[in-house]
Amino acid sequence: MARVAGVSASTVSRAMSRPEMVAPRTLERVRAAAEKVGFRANPAARALTTGRTGFFAMLVPDLENPFYAAIIAGAQAVAEEHGRWLIIAVTEGAAEREGEVLRELRDQVDGFVLLSPVGSARDLVAAHRRKPVVVVNRRVNGLTSLTVDTPGGLARIFDRLAELGHRRVAYLAGPPGSWMDRRRRDELGEHAARLGLDLRVVGPVYPAFADGAAAATEIVESGCTAALAFNSLLLLGLMYELGRRGIKVPERLSVAAADDMAFADLPGTPVSAVRVPAGELGGRAVADLVEMAGAPGAARRPASRKLPTEVVLTGSLVPPAR
Repeated sequence: MARVAGVSASTVSRAMSRPEMVAPRTLERVRAAAEKVGFRANPAARALTTGRTGFFAMLVPDLENPFYAAIIAGAQAVAEEHGRWLIIAVTEGAAEREGEVLRELRDQVDGFVLLSPVGSARDLVAAHRRKPVVVVNRRVNGLTSLTVDTPGGLARIFDRLAELGHRRVAYLAGPPGSWMDRRRRDELGEHAARLGLDLRVVGPVYPAFADGAAAATEIVESGCTAALAFNSLLLLGLMYELGRRGIKVPERLSVAAADDMAFADLPGTPVSAVRVPAGELGGRAVADLVEMAGAPGAARRPASRKLPTEVVLTGSLVPPAR
């Protein structure tokens, strides 16, 4: 294969075991040669000789949330660029299950990406001492963490509601133990205090369609004239139940969500939302993990980054009915 690619055998070895150390053009030639001669790397053999498997594990709470699906897609694309593979493990948002997966897979992968983890900071840092860990949608001291500014985006939507004359706003909260949900509630609470508005927190609830629908009664009976939701699935469920009851949106209730992932193909008036760069989030997480897994010194240097968001204001926000 080295002769076909026109490179040395050692270059072929590096391209197969540590592609991040090979120039992109050379890597492309080696991969083309491998395809031509029908070569397939043996992960078990590579792990024995290099200590690396070529696999990363991505732990996700569920596969129903389109936000997580977009992160996975971005992560998979970057993993393939670096000759890596992703193993997807569902934790169901449970700390016990999360810890179990970290223990079971730590000898089979080169590192972990954790989406919205719920385990204790101590447990996550301990896992990182054994294999590199990157945390997404949560900040943990001592770990490389990636978040997006959805709290700030929701605050800007809150400001718009105040401009329109709303005085009582509901926030349909996310799952119990969610680090990001706490940040959003804190941000909205501070905004409400500054603006003299009444913020009604409904939940916490599991961020799914059915739970959004189930929250409709409490939101309607609260007398709120607007509702912000933890994610787009919750808001879809809420809007469905409101429609079933004949309660018009936005005439009776203005609505917005902390992401727009579930709204892409909906007919009618677009829904106000915080647009999040989910694919970029996943891609950056894997890129960080590639660097950490390939350079032991870098694996212990945490770097926290917050990606900006875009607020999309639409006709789903109107002045309250009088």
